[in-house]
Amino acid sequence: MAVNTDKNSYTVIFAAVMVVIVGTVLAFLASSLSDKIEENERLEKQQNILYAMGVNENEGEGSVSFIPTDKVAGEFTKYIKEQLIIEGDKITKDDQAYLIDLKRQATAAKNGDVRKLPLFIGDKDGSKFYIIPMRGKGLWDAIWGFVALNEQMVVQGVYFDHAGETPGLGANIKQRYFMDDFAGESILAGAQYLGIAVAKGNNDPLNKIKDDNEVDALAGATITGNGVSDMIRESVNLYKDYLETIRVK
Repeated sequence: MAVNTDKNSYTVIFAAVMVVIVGTVLAFLASSLSDKIEENERLEKQQNILYAMGVNENEGEGSVSFIPTDKVAGEFTKYIKEQLIIEGDKITKDDQAYLIDLKRQATAAKNGDVRKLPLFIGDKDGSKFYIIPMRGKGLWDAIWGFVALNEQMVVQGVYFDHAGETPGLGANIKQRYFMDDFAGESILAGAQYLGIAVAKGNNDPLNKIKDDNEVDALAGATITGNGVSDMIRESVNLYKDYLETIRVK
């Protein structure tokens, strides 16, 4: 017997069957690829942390170039000497601290729980780096990154990324020409942890002034730039009690 494909019931049944089939396929793919996805996320975090402390394959003034994924685990172990979890007055060592979800920790803090703050101590060419993970809000979605400090609270490097900022505008926070400006800036003004502001009209487009707690803003990306400013300031203030214990005064 021929099936009448013109009936509304046929369309509904066909659509329902396709939803079940596609849903099943997607669920299977998500399940089978979950380990690979987690591995890629782990390697990406390691790349980003190392990038902030200057362990990368950048050349000249070109684009961002990370340590390759097949080498990053070894380089991470080589350069990151300690991983700490700061919970109020309690500090513990944990080799998996870099996997802590900052978004979940922020939610836990809002619910009255003690926030777990991961911090990474690196060593490169005999110099120590204290690398702080950050998370904030841009124009459209989340922004995040890492800032590497020395014991004088001077920035040695940063890495920024985003979930959905505008291409060619706010998305440029992950471009080298923007991130490189932060190196040499202090997060301190006197004894106050101000962070670093992404400032419009700071009269320093070449970023030669390093004692003003500012870098030049991105054109057409005021809200994203403000988000970066807020993210840095709020993040370093979360860690200031620990930073005071290691700061060279």
